[in-house]
Amino acid sequence: MPVSTGRRSRIPTALVLATVAAVAMTGCASGSVAQQDVTTAPGSGSSASASASDSASTQFAAIIPSGDIVAASKQLVDENLTQKTGFTPPSTGPKAQKPGATIAYVGSDLTNGGVSGVEQGVEQAAKVMGWKVNSYDGKATVSGRTDALNQAIAASPAAIILGGFDPTEQAATIAKAKSGGIPVLGWHAGIASGPGNGLFTNVSTDPLKVSQLAAAYAVANSDGKAGVAVFTDSQYAIAVEKAKAMQAYVQACKTCSVLSYQNSPIADANTRMPGVISGLLQQFGDKLTYLLAINGNYYGGAQQGLRAAKKDPAGPPYAIAAGDGDSAEFQRIRSVQYQAATVADPLLLQGWQLVDETNRALAKQPASTFVASPALITKQNVPSGAVFDPGSGYRDIYRKIWGK
Repeated sequence: MPVSTGRRSRIPTALVLATVAAVAMTGCASGSVAQQDVTTAPGSGSSASASASDSASTQFAAIIPSGDIVAASKQLVDENLTQKTGFTPPSTGPKAQKPGATIAYVGSDLTNGGVSGVEQGVEQAAKVMGWKVNSYDGKATVSGRTDALNQAIAASPAAIILGGFDPTEQAATIAKAKSGGIPVLGWHAGIASGPGNGLFTNVSTDPLKVSQLAAAYAVANSDGKAGVAVFTDSQYAIAVEKAKAMQAYVQACKTCSVLSYQNSPIADANTRMPGVISGLLQQFGDKLTYLLAINGNYYGGAQQGLRAAKKDPAGPPYAIAAGDGDSAEFQRIRSVQYQAATVADPLLLQGWQLVDETNRALAKQPASTFVASPALITKQNVPSGAVFDPGSGYRDIYRKIWGK
């Protein structure tokens, strides 16, 4: 049965980068991670580590500024904090298709603020379109996502939207949906935005831009002296890509250091992170000044460990999330409680875009090429409410396209 879409804790939630090709990552398991994978920073005297650092810098060269990386990071941060562009979708497209249609939203984990935030945007836009949304919870496991997707297919929706998981994990099930004439779309479904991996399109910000902003904030805010721990979840390819990019950016700052790279399941963050933080503080002490995670869910648990260690809620260590920007993160930033910044996706806008892309699929038209910008959020610009919702007039643009 569809999961209730009653209100949970939701939501949300400029430099132009060169287009970066998706990079194949090793160690991206499709199943849950049974334990933390921990590596220490390159620069500990190992030539192999130095080679790995050089290789990573080359791999992510498009997001690493040339010249003075501290000054460039400060400029990047300042520009993004006042950014007003990058949130306006295309103004043309097909009129509303299939009045009364039902679409399915299959979330990787509907308790995740980003996944549920996009779901809320989908619901808003679908209501305007005259569609119904049934939501299914993958419950943060491979088997859960398989079951949820099969339930969605069995209900014969007009289209299916995947919320926050890699389509290659569910390739056979997606093929089954497509063979039944059901287009499948995604949000943060893999590394690259646009069509591919069996999807009509994948709606996402540029994950490397997100990583760049998060790492640049650490470099800038520390004046080039950051001692960083990076947190990721290797069951998601996009999470590994973002974490490796943050690691490479910090390593490019010669007076900064990546002290630890932690692979830990995001779904278990509340239970695992207090112990992880305690261990890192014991190992690195005051050298640990920044926490960089691929999602803000890590910091609900991290703050328990920081509080137990009697660390100042204002930092250090300063916690920064590279996506997605939800209400819990905004509250921690607003109240200066163990989180300094996040890089937020415009989740509601992306939900509306997903409905527009679904409408394009139903109209047998190509997907749009729109990729919304992410936004660095600090105490300086944190929204007064629970939502990062750019004032670009996107709702009116979509209504006009759809004839609504």
